[in-house]
Amino acid sequence: MKHPPPHRQVIPDFRPDPVASDRLVLFRDLLLRWTVRINLIAEREPTLVDARHISDCLQLVPLLPAEGALADLGSGGGLPGLVFAINNPDREVHLIESDRRKAAFLLDAAARLGLLHVHVHAVRIADAQHSLPPLAAVSARALAPLADLIGFAHEMLPPKGVAIFPKGRTAEQELTQALGRWQMSVERFRSRTDADSTIFRLSEIRRAPE
Repeated sequence: MKHPPPHRQVIPDFRPDPVASDRLVLFRDLLLRWTVRINLIAEREPTLVDARHISDCLQLVPLLPAEGALADLGSGGGLPGLVFAINNPDREVHLIESDRRKAAFLLDAAARLGLLHVHVHAVRIADAQHSLPPLAAVSARALAPLADLIGFAHEMLPPKGVAIFPKGRTAEQELTQALGRWQMSVERFRSRTDADSTIFRLSEIRRAPE
């Protein structure tokens, strides 16, 4: 018997304010300029970057906790970490990226965008934990299997902390595999930019009993 697909919630509406909108345009242009040198993203057209990356990350903003420090794992081109910072300029946002060329981009972009509370950690994720403050949320986009991401989140978050992980068509398969190792509260949201994608918001992460 085929089971119905799990229910996915609708993401609340969100629109950047005018200052954030201007910064997002500047961020996109910086992303394209640096991509010529270090290949941060595949797209080269501004409209494609807006649709494929900026809008995809903006939909995550209303899923964040109302306050507290944020960390983006394997931040790469700052997606979604810099998008979070642009829309929350007074919040502490930590971008973890071990590739030093990409970390250099993140530093340059944060400076040019005037994001004073962004901190770039040019280290492996496993080595970043001791340099981070208490976190309210972690995120990662197109980085690793869900079970591995949950492991990072478990090490970094307090019990009430939130992990936000977008996943594609294999989302439920990855979750099933992860549940062999982890227990957690799971919320699912339907992606606004890709009908086949699911955004997981996870909390109360703990190891599954042996």
